[in-house]
Amino acid sequence: MAKVCDITGKRPRVGNNVSHANNKTKRMFYPNLHKKNFYIPEEDAWITLKVCSKALRTINKKGVSAVLKDAQAKGMIIIK
Repeated sequence: MAKVCDITGKRPRVGNNVSHANNKTKRMFYPNLHKKNFYIPEEDAWITLKVCSKALRTINKKGVSAVLKDAQAKGMIIIK
């Protein structure tokens, strides 16, 4: 299961843990993903998406239909 947001395309990033002695070891920064069900009234269907918290805020602001349309135009999501 990939840790990638379906709407924004956010994915894990690589960084460093830095100790007090300035020793650096590799680590991963993961997106804050949530598996959510959304109702699409135009299609009269429920869809399940893995979305990050920023995408959830955008969906609450614009609506799920508008966000999916924008994501599809950018090539982030494919709706069947």
